[in-house]
Amino acid sequence: MAWFDPYYSGFMRTISLKLPDALLREVESEARLRRVTKSQLVRASLEKALAEGKEGAGVSCYDLARDLAGKVKGLPKDLATNPAYLKGFGQ
Repeated sequence: MAWFDPYYSGFMRTISLKLPDALLREVESEARLRRVTKSQLVRASLEKALAEGKEGAGVSCYDLARDLAGKVKGLPKDLATNPAYLKGFGQ
């Protein structure tokens, strides 16, 4: 079934999903608080989550831990590049 929503300037398809009771209560409560329909709340939440997922897709492990690099004291400066320290690593 499709219906028209002027916000999306077109027709939308209907889907169904199953939610645990606790999550459904949260959705209902938040929708009442914001004075929107449950559909509008779920749609906005999905759009936000999907957009954030795309933004974070290019983030590397180094990017996330950059502030930690070089913080451990007493280790050799060439620990990650000197073959002597890498002998047997990963075996």
